[in-house]
Amino acid sequence: MTVPKLRFPEFWDAGEWEETKLGNIGEFTGGGTPSRSNGAYWDGNIPWISSSDISEESIYEINISRFITEKAVQESATKLVPENSILLISRVGVGKLAITVKSVCTSQDFTNFTPTKGNLIFLAYFLKLSKNNILLLNQGTSIKGFTKDDIANLKVGLPYIKEQQKIADCLSSIDDRITAETQKLDTLKAHKKGLMQQLFPAEGETLPKLRFSQFRDVGEWINTSLGKVSKITSGGTPSRSNKDFWKGNIPWVTTSLIDFNTIFNTNEYISEVGLKGSSAKLFPKNTILMAMYGQGKTRGKVAILGIEATTNQACAAILLNKELDINFVFQNLASRYDEIRELSNRGGQENLSAGLIEAIYFSYPIDKSEQQKIANCLSSLDELITAQTQKIDTIKTHKKGLMQQLFPALDEVVG
Repeated sequence: MTVPKLRFPEFWDAGEWEETKLGNIGEFTGGGTPSRSNGAYWDGNIPWISSSDISEESIYEINISRFITEKAVQESATKLVPENSILLISRVGVGKLAITVKSVCTSQDFTNFTPTKGNLIFLAYFLKLSKNNILLLNQGTSIKGFTKDDIANLKVGLPYIKEQQKIADCLSSIDDRITAETQKLDTLKAHKKGLMQQLFPAEGETLPKLRFSQFRDVGEWINTSLGKVSKITSGGTPSRSNKDFWKGNIPWVTTSLIDFNTIFNTNEYISEVGLKGSSAKLFPKNTILMAMYGQGKTRGKVAILGIEATTNQACAAILLNKELDINFVFQNLASRYDEIRELSNRGGQENLSAGLIEAIYFSYPIDKSEQQKIANCLSSLDELITAQTQKIDTIKTHKKGLMQQLFPALDEVVG
């Protein structure tokens, strides 16, 4: 076993790390799901964890929201996982993990590990770093995963316990910093959300709760619908079978690029021939785009075109009348993301349509300078949110690089 690239000074002469296998330094506990139909199994006091309760980011974050009874543990496949264990997902989210300092139960998607040797937090960070190696253990077709025997053969490097503790403390301190900075980000987002609720009138009202002093005597806002102050259309997709339609110089936007942002670059480009030979349309800079459908949370998101571009048919293009400020409308629609998504659930349909978007209730002040004042206020908060997000990303990148140097590289997954 080689030594890591980066080592704390007090351990420079501590020698090589001991190489072993995970199964040699701990024990494994599986899980199961008690019958939902048996009321005697639920609403107890024993935490029960599913794969969705484990964070992708932090080894300390577990969402505990469900509890089972002792009867459920006795009569179902679930088992008590001892305190000071690593909850390791072995299917449906393979590689996610968290440490638990108290006894819990988990679903069958876990192969949990309780160390009998080594520092718990050190081993959790090692397994986090080893995610790619763990993914190589996956087997199966429809649901991929690994078994206890697979993970038991995973190679592990162990320095002396004091060095393990030092590494664990170092990485934990970075995680503490990430948590603190994330809380600041959440505070900024909550502040913006609260401010937006006051700067825009509630539906049916003609005045916002909060108004800048120079506009307090300007008068009431205009209540209308989005379709009455804009033209709403969509784009199209040139035939993929015609190579002449693609790889031109005209940007082509899909819903994957719409994320409460300004779009300056696209992943694909179409040609003049593709534009003329399809239902695609060329939209001007400053067009607002709304995702009408898409995977996951995409539907209802908005963006501004920072360039002249075409779109596919899943993007609604909102071309505003001149009396409206682009950024004001963008901020208004962005603040109503959940409300707009809910429109598509009425009547059982999952997608938005041009008709639904046209009917969206919309309110605005007649004075365009007031629109711009509101937009500038909210945009300044967006800049703070972006800067804070970038700060967190920088810390995470630093942590990732540090982990790669604090642990030796293992040349094989199993042996």
